[in-house]
Amino acid sequence: MSKLLFRMRDVPIEEADEVRALLDSQGIDYFETFAGNWGISMPALWVKDPAQFTRARTLIDEYQYQRLSNNDLDTEQEAKVKTLIDSFKDRPFQFIAYWLLIAIVLFISIYYFFSL
Repeated sequence: MSKLLFRMRDVPIEEADEVRALLDSQGIDYFETFAGNWGISMPALWVKDPAQFTRARTLIDEYQYQRLSNNDLDTEQEAKVKTLIDSFKDRPFQFIAYWLLIAIVLFISIYYFFSL
């Protein structure tokens, strides 16, 4: 009987491809189920042989630990908080347009109270 090895819902495509490649390289027999057209089914990787489950689970755990530590290093290096000035420098037209839109909505919302 097959055993659930790895749930694929909300998993990035790169990670899913790397997990598949890892299982293929280690010679682990598995099959994949998809979410279906409506997304109600469970997308997952299943091990065909229960005897290979422990080995496959250990490989995936090690892979995810390594991936997590690599992502932590990447985010620490890019841990700059974006400020309003940075937003203005990146997209000045969009920044000004949003602030004008906010001002117009506030004006329309408050105008009635000041006209009394």
